[in-house]
Amino acid sequence: MPQDHYDVIVIGSGPGGGSLTARLADTGKRILLLERGDYLPRSQDNWSAKTVFVDGAYQARETWYGGDGRSFSPALHYYVGGNSKVYGAALFRLRERDFGEVRHVDGISPAWPVSYAEFEPYYAQAERLFAVHGTRGEDPTEPWSSGPYDHPAVSHEPRIQKLSEDWSGEGLHPFHLPLGIKLDERGGRPTPTSICIRCDAFDGFPCLLNGKADAQVMTVDPTLAKHDNVTLLVNAYVSRLETDPAGRTVTGVCVTREGREERYSADIVVVACGALSSALLLLRSANATHPNGLANGSDQVGRNYMRHNMSVLMALSKEANDTVFQKTLAVSDFYFASKDWEYPMGLIQMCAKTHPDQIRGEEFPKWTGFLPNAPFDMVARHSMDFWLQSEDLPHPDNRVMLDRDGRVILDIEENNREAHDRLRSKLSDLLRPGGAYTYLFERSLYLGKNIPLSGTAHQAGTLRFGPDPKSSVLDLNCKAHELDNLYVTDASFFPSIGAVNPTLTIIANALRVADHIKGRLAE
Repeated sequence: MPQDHYDVIVIGSGPGGGSLTARLADTGKRILLLERGDYLPRSQDNWSAKTVFVDGAYQARETWYGGDGRSFSPALHYYVGGNSKVYGAALFRLRERDFGEVRHVDGISPAWPVSYAEFEPYYAQAERLFAVHGTRGEDPTEPWSSGPYDHPAVSHEPRIQKLSEDWSGEGLHPFHLPLGIKLDERGGRPTPTSICIRCDAFDGFPCLLNGKADAQVMTVDPTLAKHDNVTLLVNAYVSRLETDPAGRTVTGVCVTREGREERYSADIVVVACGALSSALLLLRSANATHPNGLANGSDQVGRNYMRHNMSVLMALSKEANDTVFQKTLAVSDFYFASKDWEYPMGLIQMCAKTHPDQIRGEEFPKWTGFLPNAPFDMVARHSMDFWLQSEDLPHPDNRVMLDRDGRVILDIEENNREAHDRLRSKLSDLLRPGGAYTYLFERSLYLGKNIPLSGTAHQAGTLRFGPDPKSSVLDLNCKAHELDNLYVTDASFFPSIGAVNPTLTIIANALRVADHIKGRLAE
Protein backbone atom coordinates (compact mmCIF):
# COMPACT_ATOMS: atom_id res chain seq x y z
CA MET A 1 0.00 0.00 0.00
CA PRO A 2 1.59 3.33 -1.03
CA GLN A 3 2.13 5.77 1.81
CA ASP A 4 0.03 8.49 0.15
CA HIS A 5 -3.11 6.32 0.25
CA TYR A 6 -5.39 6.31 3.29
CA ASP A 7 -8.63 4.67 4.24
CA VAL A 8 -10.18 8.08 5.00
CA ILE A 9 -9.09 11.64 4.26
CA VAL A 10 -10.83 14.41 6.19
CA ILE A 11 -10.41 17.96 4.88
CA GLY A 12 -10.88 20.53 7.66
CA SER A 13 -10.33 20.19 11.43
CA GLY A 14 -13.24 22.29 12.72
CA PRO A 15 -16.24 20.86 14.60
CA GLY A 16 -17.40 18.80 11.62
CA GLY A 17 -14.04 17.37 10.59
CA GLY A 18 -12.62 17.03 14.08
CA SER A 19 -15.69 15.28 15.50
CA LEU A 20 -15.91 12.83 12.61
CA THR A 21 -12.20 12.04 12.90
CA ALA A 22 -12.52 11.44 16.63
CA ARG A 23 -15.41 9.03 16.06
CA LEU A 24 -13.62 7.09 13.30
CA ALA A 25 -10.25 6.86 15.05
CA ASP A 26 -11.04 3.70 17.01
CA THR A 27 -11.63 1.75 13.78
CA GLY A 28 -7.87 1.45 13.41
CA LYS A 29 -8.12 2.63 9.81
CA ARG A 30 -5.49 4.98 8.41
CA ILE A 31 -6.95 8.48 8.59
CA LEU A 32 -5.39 11.67 7.24
CA LEU A 33 -6.69 14.99 8.61
CA LEU A 34 -5.78 17.98 6.44
CA GLU A 35 -5.88 21.49 7.86
CA ARG A 36 -5.38 24.59 5.75
CA GLY A 37 -3.88 26.53 8.64
CA ASP A 38 -1.62 25.78 11.58
CA TYR A 39 -2.16 25.76 15.32
CA LEU A 40 -3.24 29.18 16.50
CA PRO A 41 -0.29 30.65 18.41
CA ARG A 42 -0.81 30.80 22.17
CA SER A 43 0.27 34.16 23.49
CA GLN A 44 -0.90 37.02 25.67
CA ASP A 45 -2.32 38.60 22.51
CA ASN A 46 -5.04 35.93 22.52
CA TRP A 47 -6.69 38.00 25.25
CA SER A 48 -6.18 41.39 23.62
CA ALA A 49 -9.38 42.99 22.31
CA LYS A 50 -7.29 45.23 20.07
CA THR A 51 -5.45 42.25 18.55
CA VAL A 52 -8.55 40.09 18.10
CA PHE A 53 -11.24 42.59 17.11
CA VAL A 54 -9.64 45.86 16.03
CA ASP A 55 -6.62 44.42 14.20
CA GLY A 56 -8.37 41.19 13.20
CA ALA A 57 -5.04 39.43 13.65
CA TYR A 58 -6.44 35.91 13.44
CA GLN A 59 -8.73 36.43 10.45
CA ALA A 60 -7.85 35.10 7.02
CA ARG A 61 -6.06 37.60 4.79
CA GLU A 62 -8.27 37.17 1.76
CA THR A 63 -10.20 39.46 -0.54
CA TRP A 64 -13.66 38.40 -1.67
CA TYR A 65 -16.32 40.34 -3.56
CA GLY A 66 -20.00 40.99 -3.09
CA GLY A 67 -22.52 40.64 -5.87
CA ASP A 68 -22.22 44.40 -6.42
CA GLY A 69 -18.46 44.13 -7.00
CA ARG A 70 -17.38 45.63 -3.67
CA SER A 71 -14.42 43.91 -2.04
CA PHE A 72 -14.37 42.72 1.56
CA SER A 73 -12.37 40.49 3.87
CA PRO A 74 -14.35 37.47 5.12
CA ALA A 75 -14.29 36.76 8.86
CA LEU A 76 -12.85 33.26 8.44
CA HIS A 77 -10.21 31.62 10.61
CA TYR A 78 -7.87 28.98 9.23
CA TYR A 79 -6.47 27.12 12.23
CA VAL A 80 -6.57 23.67 13.76
CA GLY A 81 -10.07 23.72 15.22
CA GLY A 82 -11.35 26.03 12.49
CA ASN A 83 -13.69 28.89 13.35
CA SER A 84 -14.42 27.26 16.71
CA LYS A 85 -11.14 28.72 17.98
CA VAL A 86 -12.93 32.06 18.26
CA TYR A 87 -16.57 31.02 18.63
CA GLY A 88 -18.67 31.77 21.69
CA ALA A 89 -19.24 28.05 22.47
CA ALA A 90 -23.03 28.45 22.78
CA LEU A 91 -24.11 24.90 21.91
CA PHE A 92 -27.84 24.67 21.25
CA ARG A 93 -29.93 21.91 19.78
CA LEU A 94 -32.18 22.99 16.95
CA ARG A 95 -35.74 23.14 18.21
CA GLU A 96 -37.85 20.11 17.28
CA ARG A 97 -40.14 22.37 15.24
CA ASP A 98 -37.10 23.61 13.29
CA PHE A 99 -36.91 20.18 11.69
CA GLY A 100 -40.34 20.76 10.19
CA GLU A 101 -41.68 23.44 7.90
CA VAL A 102 -41.86 26.81 9.67
CA ARG A 103 -43.85 29.74 8.32
CA HIS A 104 -42.16 33.15 8.49
CA VAL A 105 -43.36 36.56 7.45
CA ASP A 106 -41.10 36.42 4.37
CA GLY A 107 -41.77 32.80 3.42
CA ILE A 108 -41.30 29.20 4.44
CA SER A 109 -38.32 27.66 6.19
CA PRO A 110 -38.23 24.19 4.61
CA ALA A 111 -38.51 20.95 6.54
CA TRP A 112 -35.49 18.74 7.03
CA PRO A 113 -35.58 15.33 5.31
CA VAL A 114 -34.78 13.63 8.64
CA SER A 115 -36.49 14.07 11.99
CA TYR A 116 -35.31 15.46 15.29
CA ALA A 117 -35.76 11.97 16.75
CA GLU A 118 -32.99 10.68 14.46
CA PHE A 119 -30.67 13.47 15.61
CA GLU A 120 -31.47 13.31 19.33
CA PRO A 121 -29.02 10.53 20.31
CA TYR A 122 -26.26 12.33 18.43
CA TYR A 123 -27.10 15.63 20.10
CA ALA A 124 -26.63 13.87 23.45
CA GLN A 125 -23.27 12.47 22.32
CA ALA A 126 -22.21 15.87 20.98
CA GLU A 127 -23.03 17.53 24.29
CA ARG A 128 -20.86 15.01 26.12
CA LEU A 129 -18.02 15.32 23.60
CA PHE A 130 -17.92 19.12 23.94
CA ALA A 131 -18.54 19.27 27.71
CA VAL A 132 -21.74 21.31 27.44
CA HIS A 133 -22.88 22.94 30.69
CA GLY A 134 -26.59 23.64 31.06
CA THR A 135 -29.88 22.95 32.82
CA ARG A 136 -32.77 21.11 31.19
CA GLY A 137 -36.27 22.52 31.55
CA GLU A 138 -35.44 26.24 31.76
CA ASP A 139 -35.69 27.01 28.03
CA PRO A 140 -39.39 26.95 26.99
CA THR A 141 -38.53 26.09 23.37
CA GLU A 142 -35.89 23.40 23.95
CA PRO A 143 -36.65 20.03 22.36
CA TRP A 144 -37.12 16.83 24.35
CA SER A 145 -33.95 15.06 25.39
CA SER A 146 -32.97 11.58 26.53
CA GLY A 147 -31.16 12.83 29.61
CA PRO A 148 -29.73 15.77 31.55
CA TYR A 149 -26.55 17.67 30.75
CA ASP A 150 -23.44 16.07 32.21
CA HIS A 151 -22.29 19.42 33.60
CA PRO A 152 -24.21 22.08 35.57
CA ALA A 153 -25.04 25.41 33.99
CA VAL A 154 -22.48 28.20 34.22
CA SER A 155 -23.68 30.48 37.01
CA HIS A 156 -24.77 34.10 36.55
CA GLU A 157 -22.83 36.92 38.12
CA PRO A 158 -24.97 39.24 40.30
CA ARG A 159 -25.89 41.79 37.63
CA ILE A 160 -26.93 39.07 35.15
CA GLN A 161 -28.83 37.21 37.87
CA LYS A 162 -30.73 40.44 38.58
CA LEU A 163 -31.54 40.82 34.87
CA SER A 164 -32.80 37.24 34.79
CA GLU A 165 -35.04 37.88 37.78
CA ASP A 166 -36.34 41.12 36.25
CA TRP A 167 -37.25 39.35 33.02
CA SER A 168 -38.90 36.52 34.93
CA GLY A 169 -40.96 39.18 36.67
CA GLU A 170 -42.08 40.40 33.24
CA GLY A 171 -43.45 36.92 32.48
CA LEU A 172 -40.51 35.71 30.40
CA HIS A 173 -38.52 32.50 30.81
CA PRO A 174 -34.82 33.42 30.80
CA PHE A 175 -32.45 30.46 30.98
CA HIS A 176 -28.79 29.63 31.35
CA LEU A 177 -26.96 29.44 28.03
CA PRO A 178 -25.72 25.94 27.17
CA LEU A 179 -21.97 26.48 26.93
CA GLY A 180 -19.12 24.21 25.86
CA ILE A 181 -16.56 25.06 28.48
CA LYS A 182 -13.90 23.34 30.60
CA LEU A 183 -15.05 24.94 33.83
CA ASP A 184 -15.36 23.65 37.37
CA GLU A 185 -16.86 26.21 39.70
CA ARG A 186 -17.97 26.41 43.28
CA GLY A 187 -20.05 29.27 44.60
CA GLY A 188 -19.76 31.08 41.28
CA ARG A 189 -15.95 30.95 41.30
CA PRO A 190 -13.63 28.63 39.37
CA THR A 191 -11.99 25.97 41.50
CA PRO A 192 -8.19 25.98 41.85
CA THR A 193 -7.92 23.20 39.26
CA SER A 194 -10.45 24.55 36.74
CA ILE A 195 -8.97 25.18 33.29
CA CYS A 196 -11.40 28.02 32.57
CA ILE A 197 -11.03 30.92 34.99
CA ARG A 198 -14.22 32.82 33.99
CA CYS A 199 -12.26 35.68 32.44
CA ASP A 200 -13.60 38.38 30.12
CA ALA A 201 -11.82 36.93 27.04
CA PHE A 202 -13.95 33.89 26.23
CA ASP A 203 -16.56 34.88 23.66
CA GLY A 204 -14.90 35.74 20.34
CA PHE A 205 -11.35 35.28 21.66
CA PRO A 206 -9.00 32.33 21.31
CA CYS A 207 -8.62 30.84 24.77
CA LEU A 208 -5.04 31.09 25.98
CA LEU A 209 -5.70 28.38 28.61
CA ASN A 210 -7.60 26.00 26.29
CA GLY A 211 -10.61 26.36 28.56
CA LYS A 212 -13.03 26.77 25.67
CA ALA A 213 -14.47 23.55 24.28
CA ASP A 214 -13.34 24.08 20.71
CA ALA A 215 -12.66 21.41 18.09
CA GLN A 216 -8.90 21.42 18.59
CA VAL A 217 -9.12 20.98 22.35
CA MET A 218 -12.01 18.49 22.44
CA THR A 219 -11.45 16.36 19.34
CA VAL A 220 -8.22 16.85 17.38
CA ASP A 221 -5.61 16.88 20.15
CA PRO A 222 -7.13 14.02 22.21
CA THR A 223 -7.48 11.90 19.07
CA LEU A 224 -3.87 12.45 17.99
CA ALA A 225 -2.64 11.64 21.50
CA LYS A 226 -4.56 8.37 21.65
CA HIS A 227 -4.52 7.02 18.09
CA ASP A 228 -1.36 6.63 16.03
CA ASN A 229 -3.45 5.64 12.99
CA VAL A 230 -4.53 9.30 12.66
CA THR A 231 -2.18 11.79 10.97
CA LEU A 232 -2.63 15.58 10.95
CA LEU A 233 -1.01 17.73 8.28
CA VAL A 234 -1.14 21.48 8.89
CA ASN A 235 -0.65 24.31 6.39
CA ALA A 236 -2.14 21.91 3.86
CA TYR A 237 -4.34 23.78 1.39
CA VAL A 238 -6.52 21.48 -0.70
CA SER A 239 -6.72 23.08 -4.12
CA ARG A 240 -8.94 20.52 -5.85
CA LEU A 241 -10.30 17.00 -5.87
CA GLU A 242 -9.69 14.68 -8.78
CA THR A 243 -12.02 11.91 -9.96
CA ASP A 244 -11.85 8.83 -12.14
CA PRO A 245 -12.85 9.30 -15.82
CA ALA A 246 -16.44 8.32 -15.06
CA GLY A 247 -16.64 11.04 -12.39
CA ARG A 248 -18.05 8.65 -9.79
CA THR A 249 -15.09 8.35 -7.43
CA VAL A 250 -12.69 10.87 -5.89
CA THR A 251 -9.26 9.48 -6.73
CA GLY A 252 -6.99 12.32 -5.69
CA VAL A 253 -6.76 15.12 -3.13
CA CYS A 254 -4.40 17.80 -4.43
CA VAL A 255 -2.60 19.67 -1.64
CA THR A 256 -0.27 22.66 -1.57
CA ARG A 257 1.99 22.48 1.48
CA GLU A 258 5.16 24.42 2.22
CA GLY A 259 5.40 25.47 -1.41
CA ARG A 260 5.15 21.92 -2.72
CA GLU A 261 2.35 20.20 -4.60
CA GLU A 262 1.34 16.89 -3.02
CA ARG A 263 -1.31 14.34 -3.90
CA TYR A 264 -3.10 11.95 -1.58
CA SER A 265 -5.86 9.42 -2.11
CA ALA A 266 -8.33 7.54 0.06
CA ASP A 267 -11.18 5.09 -0.15
CA ILE A 268 -13.42 7.74 1.43
CA VAL A 269 -12.98 11.53 1.31
CA VAL A 270 -14.80 13.82 3.74
CA VAL A 271 -15.00 17.58 3.14
CA ALA A 272 -15.48 19.73 6.26
CA CYS A 273 -13.98 23.11 5.37
CA GLY A 274 -17.00 25.21 6.38
CA ALA A 275 -20.05 25.97 4.28
CA LEU A 276 -18.30 28.60 2.16
CA SER A 277 -14.93 26.92 1.66
CA SER A 278 -16.40 23.47 1.04
CA ALA A 279 -18.59 24.78 -1.78
CA LEU A 280 -15.61 26.62 -3.24
CA LEU A 281 -13.52 23.44 -3.18
CA LEU A 282 -16.16 21.57 -5.17
CA LEU A 283 -16.44 24.45 -7.63
CA ARG A 284 -12.64 24.53 -8.08
CA SER A 285 -12.74 20.79 -8.78
CA ALA A 286 -14.72 21.07 -12.01
CA ASN A 287 -13.65 18.58 -14.68
CA ALA A 288 -14.94 17.17 -17.96
CA THR A 289 -17.49 14.96 -16.23
CA HIS A 290 -18.49 17.66 -13.73
CA PRO A 291 -18.09 20.84 -15.84
CA ASN A 292 -19.96 23.10 -13.40
CA GLY A 293 -18.17 21.86 -10.31
CA LEU A 294 -17.85 18.54 -8.54
CA ALA A 295 -21.22 17.03 -7.53
CA ASN A 296 -23.00 19.97 -9.16
CA GLY A 297 -25.33 18.33 -11.66
CA SER A 298 -28.21 19.89 -9.74
CA ASP A 299 -26.64 23.38 -10.03
CA GLN A 300 -27.09 23.67 -6.24
CA VAL A 301 -23.43 23.82 -5.17
CA GLY A 302 -22.86 27.18 -3.50
CA ARG A 303 -26.54 28.10 -3.42
CA ASN A 304 -28.94 28.57 -0.47
CA TYR A 305 -26.27 30.21 1.69
CA MET A 306 -27.49 31.20 5.16
CA ARG A 307 -25.81 32.99 8.07
CA HIS A 308 -28.61 34.25 10.37
CA ASN A 309 -29.74 37.84 10.66
CA MET A 310 -27.51 38.98 13.52
CA SER A 311 -26.93 42.03 15.67
CA VAL A 312 -24.59 42.72 18.54
CA LEU A 313 -26.07 45.46 20.70
CA MET A 314 -24.52 47.39 23.55
CA ALA A 315 -26.85 48.84 26.17
CA LEU A 316 -25.57 51.72 28.29
CA SER A 317 -26.79 52.95 31.65
CA LYS A 318 -25.59 55.27 34.38
CA GLU A 319 -25.23 52.26 36.68
CA ALA A 320 -21.94 50.39 36.31
CA ASN A 321 -21.94 46.76 35.21
CA ASP A 322 -18.94 45.00 36.75
CA THR A 323 -19.79 41.58 35.31
CA VAL A 324 -16.70 39.77 34.03
CA PHE A 325 -18.09 36.57 32.44
CA GLN A 326 -21.28 37.90 30.90
CA LYS A 327 -22.23 35.16 28.41
CA THR A 328 -24.57 33.10 30.61
CA LEU A 329 -28.17 34.16 29.86
CA ALA A 330 -30.64 33.80 26.99
CA VAL A 331 -34.34 34.35 26.20
CA SER A 332 -36.28 32.31 23.63
CA ASP A 333 -39.83 33.49 24.38
CA PHE A 334 -40.00 35.18 20.95
CA TYR A 335 -38.40 32.30 19.06
CA PHE A 336 -41.56 31.07 17.30
CA ALA A 337 -44.16 33.76 18.02
CA SER A 338 -45.37 36.32 20.56
CA LYS A 339 -48.67 37.72 21.76
CA ASP A 340 -48.49 40.60 19.31
CA TRP A 341 -46.97 38.83 16.26
CA GLU A 342 -47.69 35.40 14.84
CA TYR A 343 -44.32 34.84 13.16
CA PRO A 344 -40.95 33.74 14.59
CA MET A 345 -38.54 36.45 15.70
CA GLY A 346 -35.52 34.63 17.07
CA LEU A 347 -33.20 34.34 20.05
CA ILE A 348 -31.76 36.90 22.49
CA GLN A 349 -28.58 35.93 24.30
CA MET A 350 -25.83 37.67 26.21
CA CYS A 351 -22.42 38.03 24.62
CA ALA A 352 -19.00 39.06 25.87
CA LYS A 353 -18.55 42.24 27.84
CA THR A 354 -17.46 45.19 25.70
CA HIS A 355 -13.75 46.05 25.98
CA PRO A 356 -12.54 49.65 25.81
CA ASP A 357 -10.40 48.90 22.75
CA GLN A 358 -13.48 47.67 20.90
CA ILE A 359 -15.30 50.94 21.55
CA ARG A 360 -12.21 52.87 20.51
CA GLY A 361 -12.13 50.94 17.24
CA GLU A 362 -15.80 51.41 16.40
CA GLU A 363 -17.04 53.90 13.85
CA PHE A 364 -19.56 55.52 16.20
CA PRO A 365 -17.95 57.95 18.64
CA LYS A 366 -21.45 59.35 19.24
CA TRP A 367 -21.89 56.35 21.55
CA THR A 368 -20.41 58.48 24.29
CA GLY A 369 -22.85 61.32 23.66
CA PHE A 370 -24.57 61.20 27.02
CA LEU A 371 -21.19 60.90 28.79
CA PRO A 372 -19.17 63.25 26.55
CA ASN A 373 -16.12 63.41 28.79
CA ALA A 374 -16.05 59.74 29.70
CA PRO A 375 -13.02 57.65 28.69
CA PHE A 376 -13.60 54.45 26.79
CA ASP A 377 -13.00 52.25 29.80
CA MET A 378 -15.78 54.01 31.70
CA VAL A 379 -18.20 53.54 28.78
CA ALA A 380 -17.28 49.85 28.66
CA ARG A 381 -17.87 49.53 32.39
CA HIS A 382 -21.41 50.91 31.97
CA SER A 383 -22.32 48.54 29.15
CA MET A 384 -24.27 45.32 28.90
CA ASP A 385 -24.06 43.37 25.64
CA PHE A 386 -26.50 41.22 23.69
CA TRP A 387 -26.33 38.97 20.65
CA LEU A 388 -29.56 38.77 18.66
CA GLN A 389 -30.15 36.30 15.86
CA SER A 390 -33.13 35.58 13.65
CA GLU A 391 -33.55 32.98 10.95
CA ASP A 392 -32.76 33.94 7.41
CA LEU A 393 -34.45 31.85 4.75
CA PRO A 394 -32.60 29.80 2.14
CA HIS A 395 -32.77 31.26 -1.34
CA PRO A 396 -31.05 29.81 -4.41
CA ASP A 397 -29.64 33.21 -5.41
CA ASN A 398 -27.91 33.68 -2.05
CA ARG A 399 -24.73 31.95 -3.03
CA VAL A 400 -20.96 31.71 -3.09
CA MET A 401 -19.33 31.22 -6.50
CA LEU A 402 -16.20 31.75 -8.58
CA ASP A 403 -16.06 34.22 -11.45
CA ARG A 404 -14.11 33.66 -14.66
CA ASP A 405 -10.95 35.03 -13.05
CA GLY A 406 -11.28 32.71 -10.07
CA ARG A 407 -12.34 35.47 -7.68
CA VAL A 408 -14.73 34.50 -4.89
CA ILE A 409 -18.16 36.14 -5.14
CA LEU A 410 -20.54 36.07 -2.19
CA ASP A 411 -23.92 37.36 -3.34
CA ILE A 412 -26.57 37.93 -0.67
CA GLU A 413 -30.05 39.43 -0.73
CA GLU A 414 -31.21 39.87 2.86
CA ASN A 415 -34.59 38.51 3.89
CA ASN A 416 -36.77 38.18 6.98
CA ARG A 417 -35.49 41.51 8.28
CA GLU A 418 -38.83 42.48 9.81
CA ALA A 419 -38.52 39.57 12.23
CA HIS A 420 -35.09 40.77 13.31
CA ASP A 421 -36.19 44.39 13.64
CA ARG A 422 -39.06 43.28 15.86
CA LEU A 423 -36.67 41.23 18.00
CA ARG A 424 -34.51 44.31 18.50
CA SER A 425 -37.60 46.26 19.54
CA LYS A 426 -38.46 43.53 22.03
CA LEU A 427 -35.02 43.83 23.61
CA SER A 428 -35.36 47.60 23.76
CA ASP A 429 -38.70 47.23 25.53
CA LEU A 430 -37.25 44.70 27.96
CA LEU A 431 -34.47 47.08 28.97
CA ARG A 432 -36.75 50.05 29.44
CA PRO A 433 -38.59 49.12 32.69
CA GLY A 434 -37.15 51.09 35.57
CA GLY A 435 -35.07 53.20 33.19
CA ALA A 436 -32.01 51.04 33.74
CA TYR A 437 -30.98 51.17 30.08
CA THR A 438 -31.95 54.10 27.90
CA TYR A 439 -29.27 53.78 25.20
CA LEU A 440 -28.95 50.81 22.85
CA PHE A 441 -26.24 50.87 20.19
CA GLU A 442 -25.14 48.61 17.35
CA ARG A 443 -21.68 47.07 17.70
CA SER A 444 -20.38 46.38 14.22
CA LEU A 445 -16.81 45.52 15.20
CA TYR A 446 -17.65 42.18 16.80
CA LEU A 447 -18.93 40.66 13.56
CA GLY A 448 -17.07 42.81 11.05
CA LYS A 449 -17.84 46.24 9.65
CA ASN A 450 -20.23 44.86 7.05
CA ILE A 451 -22.16 42.09 8.78
CA PRO A 452 -24.18 40.90 5.76
CA LEU A 453 -20.98 40.03 3.91
CA SER A 454 -17.85 39.90 6.04
CA GLY A 455 -19.80 38.68 9.06
CA THR A 456 -19.62 35.04 8.03
CA ALA A 457 -20.28 33.60 11.48
CA HIS A 458 -22.88 30.83 11.49
CA GLN A 459 -22.31 30.04 7.81
CA ALA A 460 -24.58 27.25 6.57
CA GLY A 461 -26.23 25.90 3.45
CA THR A 462 -24.46 25.78 0.04
CA LEU A 463 -24.50 21.93 -0.21
CA ARG A 464 -27.93 21.02 1.13
CA PHE A 465 -28.88 17.40 1.73
CA GLY A 466 -32.07 15.73 0.59
CA PRO A 467 -33.53 12.67 -1.14
CA ASP A 468 -33.79 14.23 -4.61
CA PRO A 469 -30.55 14.66 -6.62
CA LYS A 470 -32.27 17.33 -8.72
CA SER A 471 -32.74 19.70 -5.78
CA SER A 472 -29.90 18.75 -3.41
CA VAL A 473 -26.17 18.02 -3.47
CA LEU A 474 -25.96 15.39 -0.72
CA ASP A 475 -28.07 12.38 0.17
CA LEU A 476 -29.45 11.75 3.66
CA ASN A 477 -26.09 10.36 4.82
CA CYS A 478 -24.39 13.51 3.53
CA LYS A 479 -22.74 11.62 0.68
CA ALA A 480 -22.66 13.45 -2.64
CA HIS A 481 -25.43 12.10 -4.88
CA GLU A 482 -23.09 11.97 -7.85
CA LEU A 483 -20.03 10.39 -6.21
CA ASP A 484 -19.62 7.13 -4.37
CA ASN A 485 -16.97 8.12 -1.83
CA LEU A 486 -17.40 11.86 -1.13
CA TYR A 487 -19.04 13.08 2.11
CA VAL A 488 -19.54 16.51 3.71
CA THR A 489 -19.78 17.12 7.48
CA ASP A 490 -19.84 20.87 8.05
CA ALA A 491 -22.93 23.12 8.03
CA SER A 492 -23.13 23.00 4.23
CA PHE A 493 -25.77 20.30 4.50
CA PHE A 494 -28.32 22.46 6.39
CA PRO A 495 -31.57 22.96 4.42
CA SER A 496 -32.59 25.61 6.98
CA ILE A 497 -30.77 27.16 9.92
CA GLY A 498 -33.34 27.95 12.63
CA ALA A 499 -32.36 30.77 14.97
CA VAL A 500 -29.98 29.00 17.35
CA ASN A 501 -26.21 28.71 17.01
CA PRO A 502 -25.46 25.88 14.53
CA THR A 503 -22.31 24.28 15.95
CA LEU A 504 -23.91 21.54 18.07
CA THR A 505 -25.93 20.41 15.06
CA ILE A 506 -22.72 20.27 13.00
CA ILE A 507 -21.10 18.08 15.64
CA ALA A 508 -24.14 15.82 16.02
CA ASN A 509 -24.39 15.33 12.28
CA ALA A 510 -20.67 14.58 11.99
CA LEU A 511 -21.08 11.82 14.56
CA ARG A 512 -24.14 10.53 12.68
CA VAL A 513 -22.27 10.44 9.37
CA ALA A 514 -19.25 8.86 11.05
CA ASP A 515 -21.38 5.95 12.19
CA HIS A 516 -22.55 5.45 8.61
CA ILE A 517 -18.96 5.56 7.33
CA LYS A 518 -17.94 3.09 10.04
CA GLY A 519 -20.38 0.66 8.50
CA ARG A 520 -18.77 1.10 5.10
CA LEU A 521 -15.27 0.65 6.50
CA ALA A 522 -16.32 -2.61 8.16
CA GLU A 523 -17.58 -4.12 4.92
